[in-house]
Amino acid sequence: MSAAVQLQERSEASLDIRPLQPTIGAEIAGVDLRQPLSDAVRDEIRAAVLKHKVVFFRDQDLIREQHEAFAKQFGPLYTHPSTTSVAQVPAIHQIVPHEVKPVIADPKAAFRDGYHTDTSWRLVPAWGAVLRAVNLPPVGGDTIWVDAGLAYRELSDELKQRLDGLHVTHDFRSSLNRAGHDYPIVAHPIVRTHRETGEKILWVNFSQSPSIVGLDRAEGHELLTRVLDQYRRPEFQVRFSWRPGSIAFWDNRAAVHYAVRNYGDFPRLMERVLIADERLHADL
Repeated sequence: MSAAVQLQERSEASLDIRPLQPTIGAEIAGVDLRQPLSDAVRDEIRAAVLKHKVVFFRDQDLIREQHEAFAKQFGPLYTHPSTTSVAQVPAIHQIVPHEVKPVIADPKAAFRDGYHTDTSWRLVPAWGAVLRAVNLPPVGGDTIWVDAGLAYRELSDELKQRLDGLHVTHDFRSSLNRAGHDYPIVAHPIVRTHRETGEKILWVNFSQSPSIVGLDRAEGHELLTRVLDQYRRPEFQVRFSWRPGSIAFWDNRAAVHYAVRNYGDFPRLMERVLIADERLHADL
């Protein structure tokens, strides 16, 4: 590659990336997501997602086709079977309040704070998600993301040892069955290793009746409560206040998130595109 081409790529990949918290969250400016990305800019955005877990863009007036086209530059898209989809753009999933309520199979053992990752009911969940604000309440409706790697690192050594080797199930069958989709319950390690960064991640979906395999209910509940306590710690979080034109892009393998429901009956509407993991695993 010539020096001129190298210089041009460096000038193209000149994004303004401003971290929001020490280990999670950054705002990115200096790019128009309506336009196709150069390879250099695409790679810089992807590197920022891996580093900061979630990145945000402001003042991006995208239509659905542009939203889909932006996400598609980072991998094959995954069409979720149970979320309301837009016929013209099947990869677009409309997120409305009645669809983000926790799935509670056993009210006595339920965890009411729905910190979660997307598609954790699949053997290989989606790696990324791009969420766009469509209809926002005048105030409220923030989203919180948690650095699940930092949440693990800050566990006590005693709790790390207890969690090591344990698996958790996430039960999404009721929603899947309503959509006519059949998928077996699978178990994931509570402590997962990120395939690209090698970081250990504390990974539980509290919106889908998590259950630890091989433990009695009391011990499993105690351990999951301690995991949830980590997610709730503000020092592990970034909180994003949406505005019209806001976009969030996160690494679904490295962060969990929580939609704050403090806007009453307002018909808040978000649209999401999921990015499947590498093609070797996409259909599992």
